Amino acid sequence: MIGLISATAAGTVARDRLAAAWPGRTVVYEGPVREAVQRAFAECEQLVCFLATGAVVRLLAPLLSDKSSDPGVVCVDEAGRHAVALLGGHGGGANALAGAVGEVLGAAPVVTTATDAAGVPGLDMLGLAVEGDVAGVSRAMLDGARVELRADAVWPLPALPPNVSLGAEGVAVLHVSDRVVELGAQAVVLRPASLAVGVGASRGAPAGEVVGLIRDTLREAGLSPLSIAELVTVDAKADEPGIVAAASQLGVPLRTYAADELARIKVPNPSGAPLAAVGTPSVAEAAALAAGGELLVPKRKSRGWPPLGPERRAAMATCAVVRRSPRGRLAVVGLGPGARDLLTPRAREELRRASVLVGLDQYVDQIRDLLRPGTTILESGLGAEEARARTAVAEARKGHAVALIGSGDAGVYAMASPALAEAGADIDVVGVPGVTAALAAAAILGAPLGHDHVSISLSDLHTPWEVIERRVRAAAEADIVVTFYNPRSRGRDWQLPKALSILSEHREPATPVGVVRNASRPDESSRVTSLAGLDPATVDMMTVVTVGNTATREIAGLMVTPRGYRWQSADTASAREEAE
Repeated sequence: MIGLISATAAGTVARDRLAAAWPGRTVVYEGPVREAVQRAFAECEQLVCFLATGAVVRLLAPLLSDKSSDPGVVCVDEAGRHAVALLGGHGGGANALAGAVGEVLGAAPVVTTATDAAGVPGLDMLGLAVEGDVAGVSRAMLDGARVELRADAVWPLPALPPNVSLGAEGVAVLHVSDRVVELGAQAVVLRPASLAVGVGASRGAPAGEVVGLIRDTLREAGLSPLSIAELVTVDAKADEPGIVAAASQLGVPLRTYAADELARIKVPNPSGAPLAAVGTPSVAEAAALAAGGELLVPKRKSRGWPPLGPERRAAMATCAVVRRSPRGRLAVVGLGPGARDLLTPRAREELRRASVLVGLDQYVDQIRDLLRPGTTILESGLGAEEARARTAVAEARKGHAVALIGSGDAGVYAMASPALAEAGADIDVVGVPGVTAALAAAAILGAPLGHDHVSISLSDLHTPWEVIERRVRAAAEADIVVTFYNPRSRGRDWQLPKALSILSEHREPATPVGVVRNASRPDESSRVTSLAGLDPATVDMMTVVTVGNTATREIAGLMVTPRGYRWQSADTASAREEAE
C-alpha cells in the first residue's frame, strides 16, 4: 500500500489526483503531518509526501532502520513539477514510484541512484538473490574499473557495462553461481534459481527435519540454498505439513507430480517403501529429475528428529538435488510506428533488460539511446528477416537475454512469426505488443476502423498473388474495411491498382480512402480521398492505405465508419428531439 501525505491546499489537490488514479493502492493520511508520516512509515510499503524534501528528511530521520526494510519514499514539490525519489530507490521501489507518480501528475521524476543514472543495472534489482559487497562492486562498475566476471554458465541477465568481463583480473569480482563462494573485499555473488530439490517424507515428518536435511545436503555439496528454485514431491504429499512448511521457510514454491509419472522415471536408488505408500518406487529422486536437470545429489536420508537427544526418532525425510541449465530469454518487441511517445513502457523495459539486441539497422537507430551500456547489438539490413530471427534464437539458446525488435507490433507482418518458427521449448519467449501502422494511421484519419476491418499485405514476395487476390475479393464481398500494408514499391506497381479495382466491383467510386505516409514520424502526411480519386502513383512502401466500407463517410475531413450500419437521418434526429 502507498501512503499519501500532504500539508497544503496545492499538495492536497495533487494528492487526491494520485489517489483517484490509483484506487485500492493508496491510503490518505490526514491530521498533523508528523503523526501522519510516522503512521504511514510503519504501515505502508511506500510513501508519497507532498512536502519539501528537507521537511521529509527531518521527519524520517528518527524512523530509519535498514535499507532492506524501510519503505520507499517519494517527495512531490508544491508546484507539482518534480517527483523526487528520496529514500529506498531500489529496495523500496522509490525510483520506479517516482516515474509512476510523474506519469499521473505530469511531474519530472528525479532519480539520483548512481546505477540508474548511469544506465547500469543495480545488482540488487536483477531478480536474483545477492550476497557480498554490493556497494563496493557497484562503485567499481560505475567508476569504469575492471570487474572480473566469474560465472558457472551464461544466464539471461541485462547487459553489464564493458568494464565487466570474463577471465580478466579486476579490482572487484562479480560471481554468478549456485555454489558456495568465499567472498573477499569488493566481491559479490548473484544466486540464479538453478536448483530443484526433490523431497519425500513420512506422514507427520516435522518441518525442522525436512529443512534441516535440505540445508545439510546443500552445505555438504557446496551449494547455496539461495539458489533453490522450488521443492518438488509426489501429489500424495502436496498437503504434508512438514513439506509445505519447509517450502514456506525456504521461501520457494512447492510443485507436485502424479505418482504414475514419477514411477516411469529411472532413478539410481529405488525403494519398495514409497512404492507401497504412494505408488512410486522413488519420490525425492524421481521428483527432482521430473523437474528437469542434472542430478547433483542422489537421495539422502535425514538423521532423524530431533537431531540430538534420546528422543530422536528414525529418519522420516529424504531429498535429492538437480541443477537446471540456464534458459535463455527471447523478447520479441514491437517498437510502434516510429514516434518515441508511442513506444510502450513494456517495450522500454525489455530493451533495458536485454544483453543482446537483434534488429534491422534503421530500427536499431530509433532506440539505440535506450539500451544499457554494454549491450551487444547485432544489426542487419533489409531483406534479412529470417537470418535475424535465426540469430536471435541462437543467442537466446546460448543463455542470453535477447530482444528482437520490429516496427509496429512485432507479430503483425514483422519478426514474431519467423522467430517463433525457429524457437523451441528450450528457451523462454515473450511477446511485447506495439502500436501497429494500421492503428497509427487510423488515429490520424479519424475512425475508419470503427467496425469490422482487415489488414492485407500486397507484397507477393512471401505470399503468391493468387492468395492475396482471393483475400482481397473476400474482404470486398464481405464489405469489410481494408487496410493495405506494403501497397506499392518500385518493383511492384500493379498490385495496388488491381486491389482497388476488385474493391470497386463492390463499393461506390466515392467510398472514402485514407492515405497516411510515415505515420507518427516528423515527416508524416495524410489525406482522405476516394476510391475513384486515389492515384496509386502517390503511394509507396512507407504508406498505409485504408479503404472504407459502404457505410464509411467523410465528416469534417475525417474518415468515420460507424459501429452500426444505419446513419442517423435528419428526420430521425428531429423525431428524437421532439420525443425528448
